[in-house]
Amino acid sequence: MSFYPKLELYIQGLLQETSLINYERKKKLADLAEYIQLKQLKERTAALNFICTHNSRRSHISQIWAATAAAHFRFKRIATFSGGTEATAFNPRAVAAMERAGFVIGKPEGTNPHYEVSFSSDSEPLVCYSKTFDDANNPKREFAAIMTCSEADANCPFIPGADWRLPLTYEDPKEADGTAQEALRYDERVRQIGREIFYAMKLI
Repeated sequence: MSFYPKLELYIQGLLQETSLINYERKKKLADLAEYIQLKQLKERTAALNFICTHNSRRSHISQIWAATAAAHFRFKRIATFSGGTEATAFNPRAVAAMERAGFVIGKPEGTNPHYEVSFSSDSEPLVCYSKTFDDANNPKREFAAIMTCSEADANCPFIPGADWRLPLTYEDPKEADGTAQEALRYDERVRQIGREIFYAMKLI
């Protein structure tokens, strides 16, 4: 797999940042790695559904990084998804932050655009749009529900069809919207999520 050059440099940076992940986070990420590994050993696909309230920022970022990490480590039986407790739109600020990391993203129009997100010219793009976690395009059973925001984790104590659940919550960069810190906060969250997802995949 040949990644876009800017993204490849970004990934190499992420792989050097293990020391920035604290012990408690590493435990959660090791649990995620174990879930994927068990599926691999059974020759089953590890379906990872990243869930937050609006499916607009953290869940999309996580889904994209998980697909990218799976391609980087050449895992064949990993499928990534995202959803929310309600549908809104993939936030343009999060889209822009992913572009700054090196992803190539098509810019459709509409109230809930279907963005095509590419990490390589050698693979099909991911189609990312806001949807509920039980959307027709998401898995219905035997998937991991990975809760990326504390609100969704608290409000959805039960995710139908999930065979495993992991609270892997992140601070919402939305808090910086409209401020001088906006781009910085989004870039920080993109890097944190990427760093942690790559750490988990490397453990498999």
